[in-house]
Amino acid sequence: MLLLTAWAGSIVDHSNKRYFLLLTQSLEMLQSFGLAILAFMHQPPLYGLYVLAVLGGIFLAFDNPLRRSFVSEMVPKEDVPNAVTLYGVITNGSRVFGPALAGLLVVVVGYGWCFTIDALSYVVVIFCIIRMRAAELFLRPISVRTKSTVRDGLRYIKSSPVLWISFVMLALIGVFSYNFTVTLPLLVTSALHGDTNTFTILYSIFSLGSVVGAFIITRKRLVQLRHVIIGAFALGGAMLVLAAVPNTRFAMPAGFLLGLASILYITATTTLVQVQSKPEMLGRVLALQTVLMFGTTPIGGPLLGLLSDLKGGRAPILLGGVAAVATGCFGYYANRRLTRSKVISV
Repeated sequence: MLLLTAWAGSIVDHSNKRYFLLLTQSLEMLQSFGLAILAFMHQPPLYGLYVLAVLGGIFLAFDNPLRRSFVSEMVPKEDVPNAVTLYGVITNGSRVFGPALAGLLVVVVGYGWCFTIDALSYVVVIFCIIRMRAAELFLRPISVRTKSTVRDGLRYIKSSPVLWISFVMLALIGVFSYNFTVTLPLLVTSALHGDTNTFTILYSIFSLGSVVGAFIITRKRLVQLRHVIIGAFALGGAMLVLAAVPNTRFAMPAGFLLGLASILYITATTTLVQVQSKPEMLGRVLALQTVLMFGTTPIGGPLLGLLSDLKGGRAPILLGGVAAVATGCFGYYANRRLTRSKVISV
């Protein structure tokens, strides 16, 4: 995702997103069937797992900006903020129910059938995409191909102060704060002396907080830069609270609070991009945002892991909280300067 997503976004802008989604979803279905075949083997070859993992990353690099940009083509422009929020409800809801269901299936039917059921679930997705009435979609214009499509996206973000401020904020938060799959298990095992069951419960409560937060802000139009700034401060504050908890009992409500804050920030920054970007640039802008949001994990993850080895399991959460608060301060002063310059120009 770090290497390919930005380039994939430029291809998304030049493609029919509905047809392209059919391709990526079909390929991801085949990958799941491949994992099922390996899981049914008594001794699956390790190289096979690596190959399928690489293929899954490549497919996801294209599928992620596709899905996110296609959201804005399914509803009228005035409903895009709500649609983005509902998309967040779906993705965060899957974090709650997906791992629990997968754990149950692994115990009851085994890994092979678990991956098989996952692969078969794509049939429903593909069927729904096919059944969509193209005439009722709000299709965005397909941009003209150029030789420097990714650079065009970067230049476009640089030309929009609101976008580049939010992207700088996301870059810092993506590296130091939004690495919960790394920092939460380190906190549970190293600082709170819990086990895998403790982490599963904490992560489910964190995801539940995200879902509840998404429902709360569904009717809010988080389309201003100040909403992103508020989300950054909320995220930083929640992480600082979690870093200070004495035991797992206090970690659970703190995790729920962190879930609320995380969905506020992510929804605000995603909605801002959806609303502020030109339709013909949306795929590239969302792809670059995906790189900063998820593609930075290979950078931030090892750094935070090293910090945990040196300073303990609380240190990565503490650093993430401080980074998010500092990012909120940067956004506040940058937005204040931007607002002041607009007033002077008028």
